[in-house]
Amino acid sequence: MASLGDADYQQLLEFRDGLRRFLRWSEEQAAAVGLTPAHHQLLLAVRGHRGPEAPTVSDISDHLLLRRHSVVGLINRAEAAGLLTRVPDPVDQRLVRLRVTPLGAKRLEQLSAAHIEELRRLAPSLRPIWAGLESDAGTGA
Repeated sequence: MASLGDADYQQLLEFRDGLRRFLRWSEEQAAAVGLTPAHHQLLLAVRGHRGPEAPTVSDISDHLLLRRHSVVGLINRAEAAGLLTRVPDPVDQRLVRLRVTPLGAKRLEQLSAAHIEELRRLAPSLRPIWAGLESDAGTGA
């Protein structure tokens, strides 16, 4: 492994600072529409799930990198807040699928539009960091 130079550490710090600033901003945006950051992430995981069927609790656990029992508690609170619903799977009754409610969809759309706009605003400052990482990968540095 090659030794790291000052520029490597500066690049890592810049990247982590950017991520942390974005996440802090995201938390503030969620609070502004009456959601916790966890509920925002849950709604995004349900709505953004790929596949022909709505996601299961296990699917959401994978997206959120949380244990099943933690996700069930989060889902319970989101369901009580009217943000999502549980729907039995029509083929396998052992499975429960999750769907975003109209209220959850409204909140998520507000947040997602703002997040896409913020990412577009941040893109010019992040591109050089990515470019530096990509160019280093090709040189073995």
